[in-house]
Amino acid sequence: MQGIKVDFSNVKKFVSDEELSLVTNDIMRAHSMLENKSGAGRNMLGWLDLPSNRDEAELERIKTCADRIRKQCDVFIIVGIGGSYLGAKAVIDLFTDTFSNMLPLSKRKAPEIIFAGNNLSGKYLRNLIEYIEDKEVAINVISKSGKTLEPAIAFRTLRTLLEQKYGIRGAAERIYVTTDSSTGLLLNIAKKQEYETFVIPDNVGGRYSVLTPVGLLPMAVAGINFEDILDGAQFASHVYNDTNLEYNDCYKYAAYRNILYMKGKDIELLGSYEPSFKYFIEWFKQLFGESEGKNGKGIFPAGVNYTTDLHSMGQLIQEGKRNLFETIINIELDRSFIELPSMEDNLDELNYLAGKDIDYINKQAFLGTVNAHVEGGVPNIIINIDDLNEYNIGQLIFFFEKACAISGYILGVNPFDQPGVEAYKKNMMSLLTIDKE
Repeated sequence: MQGIKVDFSNVKKFVSDEELSLVTNDIMRAHSMLENKSGAGRNMLGWLDLPSNRDEAELERIKTCADRIRKQCDVFIIVGIGGSYLGAKAVIDLFTDTFSNMLPLSKRKAPEIIFAGNNLSGKYLRNLIEYIEDKEVAINVISKSGKTLEPAIAFRTLRTLLEQKYGIRGAAERIYVTTDSSTGLLLNIAKKQEYETFVIPDNVGGRYSVLTPVGLLPMAVAGINFEDILDGAQFASHVYNDTNLEYNDCYKYAAYRNILYMKGKDIELLGSYEPSFKYFIEWFKQLFGESEGKNGKGIFPAGVNYTTDLHSMGQLIQEGKRNLFETIINIELDRSFIELPSMEDNLDELNYLAGKDIDYINKQAFLGTVNAHVEGGVPNIIINIDDLNEYNIGQLIFFFEKACAISGYILGVNPFDQPGVEAYKKNMMSLLTIDKE
């Protein structure tokens, strides 16, 4: 069942039907490049088949491993950066209690899940070490090569800690590695130390890897039904393969954002009125930023968390430079069911809202903001999701992955490489090497 419907009515004021039809040929060309694997980055299209071509035995191994992790630790640390953690973090935040890490063991269904190796802050790592000192710990380190400095430093530090605490063999039973199938420093370490390993497919890049063991193992440890996520993504892979633009919201989204880009709207704000989408927005930023930002081109992906950011970014969005558009994720069904109470003294003058569901109030803020921003010259694309569940989020993940690939090809770049990422690494390593000498 399709749980996602995209509302383009608030962008049609800015883009004519004729302009949309002119991009149709570009969309079909991009579609053909993906289908025939004839475009740039053709060797990195494995993500297209992940929802359908499942290794059932491997999925069972992931679930078995997750059960073992839940039994052996209080804290599960996921060590990775970029695509090696953002997708997992995004999904875990959506489907776990906001304050789950703060709950006592007796009330928690899964270990505390903490992310490390996504920065080079000594303070962060020191605080983490002090926090887990008296806790049972397991680690999942995620890296294709093992050479990326942030996770490599965190892993060495945490591995040393575990070996001191449990011994080399005891630590080996608590360290899980997700890496390349055949090469790399991390794979060599895993083989030598006999860590349990999971494979990142060779033909899937990091930012497209959330539906591989990169994302599935952390999800399983958190108690999330990743098979429903895969089912939703599989459904989306069929729905969003329709060459008729009228029925393919994914392709239409790619078309509209490129037309807006050509009209000078070169910043896209992905927003939501649910704070739990914060890291989904971060995942989106990497997906589109790393895929499109090449050759002097690219829509700058940014994020806003409403209504919070209306009190910091709202002025700029409403009346600043008219070079941006918004894509808003709207969850139609809210399951919190919390009403604003009535108070006899009404000192805060809120009794006019008494008895109303908080989500209803949030939805009015959403509608009012959309209308204001559109009137102020900011096109809005609304992605309506009928319910926040794993199946629908699987659809949403594939929606954005497919749209990103199509959009990148329309833009005339390779959506599957990231040559610019190496520039800072090269300079940093040069400085560190000089320091070593």
